[in-house]
Amino acid sequence: MKIKILLVEDDTSLGFIISDQLKSDGYHVTLCTDGADGFKRFNEESFHLCIFDVMMPKKDGFSLARDVRKINADIPILFLTAKSMTEDKVEGFKAGGDDYLTKPFSIEELQVRLSALLKRVNIIVDAPEETIIKLGEYSFDTINFKLIHPNFEKTLTKKEAHILKILCKLKNQVVPRDVVLNAVWGQDDYFVGRSLDVFITKLRKYFKEDDSILISNVHGIGFKLEIVK
Repeated sequence: MKIKILLVEDDTSLGFIISDQLKSDGYHVTLCTDGADGFKRFNEESFHLCIFDVMMPKKDGFSLARDVRKINADIPILFLTAKSMTEDKVEGFKAGGDDYLTKPFSIEELQVRLSALLKRVNIIVDAPEETIIKLGEYSFDTINFKLIHPNFEKTLTKKEAHILKILCKLKNQVVPRDVVLNAVWGQDDYFVGRSLDVFITKLRKYFKEDDSILISNVHGIGFKLEIVK
């Protein structure tokens, strides 16, 4: 399995050049052109490293990094930016970034920085990604969107599956509403918030065969998936 990189860059020409080069270097690259789509893709797939442009529409790179850090505290994040001021770099590190590359930069410098970041983390590239998640008496097939119980089987919608996958990833932790909304819908306004509540109610019904599985509301914050025995 190749090392998977999430590249979020709104300059389509630069994004294509970086993506094409990294692919030729042997990486698997997913390219997004705005921060909101980047966060959705981050939650739909598993990545080993992120490269975020700072100035982007819908969600800037710093905001994107903060959202990613709410879900994954360890994945390396490299910022690309046209700014070189010290305060901007400080903000980037505070947002959860691990390194900073100022435009314009050479591909060689990008390659060296990526190599250094990957050496800092213990990535086992050949480890298979978990596709079947056990939840009490249920099994959640994240590839085929199936929720399976000896007395029940349900094919989830794409949104239902993505919401459940986020809750599973952060099992026994409170997941903020805005994280789920931005990850699944790419926005967190009132109307999609109401839709999220409907989906959570549906997921609770799907788990009615096993009363040890709880999806609780944490008032004013978000949701929590627990297995209580």
